[in-house]
Order: sequence, then C-alpha cells, then structure tokens
Amino acid sequence: MNRIIEKEYFSEKVVKLVVENPHIARSRKPGNFVILRVGEKGERFPLTIAGADTKKGTITLVVQTVGVSSTKLAALEPGECITDMVGPLGKPTHIEKKGTILAAGGGVGIAPLLPIVEGFKKAGNRVLSVIAARNKDLIILEDQIRQWSDEVVVMTDDGSYGRQGLVTTGMEEIILREKIDECMVVGPAIMMKFASLLTKKYNIPTQASLNTIMVDGTGMCGACRVSVGGKTKFTCVDGPEFDAHQIDFEEMLMRLNGYREEEKEAFDHFVHSCNHHA
Repeated sequence: MNRIIEKEYFSEKVVKLVVENPHIARSRKPGNFVILRVGEKGERFPLTIAGADTKKGTITLVVQTVGVSSTKLAALEPGECITDMVGPLGKPTHIEKKGTILAAGGGVGIAPLLPIVEGFKKAGNRVLSVIAARNKDLIILEDQIRQWSDEVVVMTDDGSYGRQGLVTTGMEEIILREKIDECMVVGPAIMMKFASLLTKKYNIPTQASLNTIMVDGTGMCGACRVSVGGKTKFTCVDGPEFDAHQIDFEEMLMRLNGYREEEKEAFDHFVHSCNHHA
C-alpha cells in the first residue's frame, strides 16, 4: 500500500508520483485531497489528488519541493512507500452542467485543476482554461488540460512560453469575449486573490480551491481555518473549495506566512544534516 509505481520530473522542483492505493483511487472525486507522512517522525501535509486510475488502483500526486516534507516525498523512488496516507478528504468539487466554465490554474495548482476540468467537460460544459506559471519549465500537464478543454491559453510571467503576462490577463481576455457561467481558480493564494477580484468585477460566480496549512484533516486542530463571508470555516472539512468572493485572502496570506522563518530554519537544518551524512 502507498507504493510508488511511477515517478516523473516535470521540472527540477516539481515531481509527479503515481502511488498504489486502490481504496482512495476508487472513492476519490475531483477536488479531494490526501494527507500524508514520509517517515515515522515526518509531519502531516496535504496534497490534492491530481488523478486516479481505478483499474490499476493508483492515484497521481504532484509535489513541489518547498520545505523538508515535500523534499523527502519528492526524493522517494519507484518501489518505495509513503509511510502514511489518508483520504480522500475534503468536499469534492460541485460539478454539473452550467454552460461555459473558465478554469484558471497557476503553477502546481494546474495539477488539482486537471480533474476539475475533466469533470466539467464530461458533464457537458464548454471549458476554457488558462494556465500560468513563472516560466516555461513550470507549466505542467498542458497536454492533459488540452484534452478536456475547448480552448487553452498559456501565460508565463517572463514570456518564455505562451504569452507574457499574469493569469488574470488571459482570464480577462476570455471574459470580454465569452459569457462565463462559472469560474474555478486553483493556485498560489496571491494568484487566487487577484483572479477572484477580477471575476468579482465582472460578477462571475467563482470557486477557489485553498491550500492552507493542515495538520489532522478532520477539523479538530484548526490550523487550516479561514474566514469565508465573515464566518470561520475549516479548509479540510468545509472545503477545500469556497466562494472566492467571500474569502478573506488577506488573513489567509498572513496565516500562510506565519511559519516562514521556522520552515526555513527546518529546511536549512535538513540540508545541513543531509550534507553531513553524504
């Protein structure tokens, strides 16, 4: 269980892992995530399920190395196992036939966006996708997104691929020429904040999939709390998707940055100990 079957590097810091877990593969829906742990003393952290194969009994995870835990996960090779994995967690994406869907993904957020795009397309919607990253190397899963989209716009900050500009530039161009019935945004918190400000301006219902800090995934610890419409919600059990126009992104960004120093310290210690043992 939780054995890694396949591994692929999308870029130096972004890795795709295909993991054996028939139970999760059978029951996951778009929007669901898992919480996993690498090593008996590893911390618990969440990852959205980017895909599943029920015949093979596998799920696909995409991890970007940021700190100690994500680096340890990305270092695992086929044949090795993830120590613990619990899921599927969270409420699945509410998918139905709505008309025209604008799907926007930034960086590693393109991975969780993929099953959502596929779900909306299979439900009979017209799906227009905008995927964005800092540069060409960080654009992932483009072919798979194209497979389930009627149109795909690729944006890069530095113009090394697709068109130069932020995700909002591509989104606004589509909004100005199409009647959008709903928008889905997944990516870094700051990107989702500006994407939802844009759709609010045009009065387009928008859902954002949040990537808050999580510990237990059952709503007990409160680490993932966010303010939505002035009420406290827990991303792990009430989300991860919420009405983007109701989310207090400022508070969320502040909380995400709360452990920046400790994370850097832990990572530096990890790198030092790895070099020491090498």
